[in-house]
Amino acid sequence: MLELTNVDAYYGNSRAIQNLSLKVEEGAFVAVLGRNGVGKTTLMRTITGQMDRITGSIRLDGMEIGARRTHERALSGVGCVPQGRGILPRFTVRENLRLGLFANPKGGRDIDERVFELFPMLKQHLNRRGGNLSGGQQQQLAIARALLAEPKVLLLDEPTEGIQPNIVEQIEEVIVRLNRERGLTIVLVEQNVAFARRAAQSFVIMEKGRIAAKGAVADLTNDLVHRHMAV
Repeated sequence: MLELTNVDAYYGNSRAIQNLSLKVEEGAFVAVLGRNGVGKTTLMRTITGQMDRITGSIRLDGMEIGARRTHERALSGVGCVPQGRGILPRFTVRENLRLGLFANPKGGRDIDERVFELFPMLKQHLNRRGGNLSGGQQQQLAIARALLAEPKVLLLDEPTEGIQPNIVEQIEEVIVRLNRERGLTIVLVEQNVAFARRAAQSFVIMEKGRIAAKGAVADLTNDLVHRHMAV
C-alpha cells in the first residue's frame, strides 16, 4: 500500500530523514515510536509532501507520488490527522468537515453519515465553531474530516495527546475499528506504548531520522522500549 525506499527529507539544507525505507502492507496498522525530536512527525510530513526537499521513492498503491504536491498526494489517497489537529477555529463543524470532501477523488458535497456513527457528538454540534470545541472534540472532528476524503492510508500523529482521559478511550476505540472493521491502512505516531501494543500489528522505532528497530508488535519488548524511548 505505502512504500518508502531510500528516502531523505530536508528542512532547508538540514537532512531530517536519512536513507529511510519502510513498507506498509494494505490493511496494516503500523505504530511509529520514539523519543521526542527523533523524526516521527517529520516522517509524516515527508509522506504528505510538506518538506523543503525529498529524495528517494515514495509509492502509494504502486504509484510513485514522491514528486507530487501535498494536495495531489491527498487526492491520491494519503489522509492525515496532523499534530495539533489543524481545525479551522472560525469555521463551523460542518464547514470543517466539508474541507475533507475537497480531497475526495470522487467529489461530491454530501457528508458521509458514517462519520456520525463513529463520532455522534459531531452531528449535535454541526453549527458550532471548531474553536469552541474541547480538545477531544476537535480531535474527533479532525479524524472525521480526514475520513471524508476516503483515504487509502491514514496517518495519525499522536491523536490522543493532551486529550481528556474519557475521550482518549473513545478515540482509541474508533482508530482500532477503522482498521479492524473497515480494513483502513493506518500509520500511527504514538508515545503510548500500551496503546501501540493493543492496536498495531507492527512497529518501527525512530532515532535521529532513521529507523532504529522494527518488527511485529509481539517483538516490541520492554528492553527495546527502554533502550530507544526512555528519557
